[in-house]
Amino acid sequence: MTAFVVATVALLGLVVGSFLNVVIYRVPVGESVVSPRSRCPGCGESIAERDNIPVLSWLILRGRCRSCQQPISIRYPLVELGHALLWLVMLAQFELTWELPAFLYLASVGLALAMIDLDTKRLPNALTLPSYVVGAVLLLLPALFDDQWDDYLRAGLGMVALYGFYFVLALIYPKGMGWGDVKLAGVLGLYLGWLGWGSLVVGGFLGFLLGALIGGGLMLVRRAGRKTKIPFGPFMLAGALLAIVWGQQWWDLYLDTLA
Repeated sequence: MTAFVVATVALLGLVVGSFLNVVIYRVPVGESVVSPRSRCPGCGESIAERDNIPVLSWLILRGRCRSCQQPISIRYPLVELGHALLWLVMLAQFELTWELPAFLYLASVGLALAMIDLDTKRLPNALTLPSYVVGAVLLLLPALFDDQWDDYLRAGLGMVALYGFYFVLALIYPKGMGWGDVKLAGVLGLYLGWLGWGSLVVGGFLGFLLGALIGGGLMLVRRAGRKTKIPFGPFMLAGALLAIVWGQQWWDLYLDTLA
């Protein structure tokens, strides 16, 4: 893989990450993500093109609005950098294959959903439901061009399996599992099922493990209580990311220990 490809994916990741900041802010409040132009929440002034360059503009402006000098949260450049890093991880994992577009999309929508869930404690249908269609269409590319129909079938079964598992959990314990989590589970099951049953099991398990560890840690330091509502979507997405990169290896290692 050439340095040009890596640099191109990183730059595109920064640009798309800048757009994700708009998605993260506007989707929960039902606003259009394409219009009007981004504005400073302090003075209402439209952000000029020169002040909308990912990361660089924030550094040049020293984290303040050019017009009113109101501080601009460091979260904006961090989201841009984090998104670019996620795209590079997907590039390293899948290289320039027909699978790559599907997993780049998952990285983008996953980051947006994680941030929205942290902010609002909900996973909007406007992002989760279209992801079923987008994921199925993008994974159809490697199925068609690389003859990976077995993987495509397993992806569909994985989607049904993980959705069904979360659906049952939501029925049994509705206070601990939201329907947004159930819908997200189906999307993650689609992608993890494509990679293999081991990745699906590992990704599903890691979501619960990360949630238990971090939730327990917050309780220990008294930042949360038994009744504190902690968004579960970010843990599901983090578990899926780990499973995309290492899930099958960890599953094989687990099976070796049983042999």
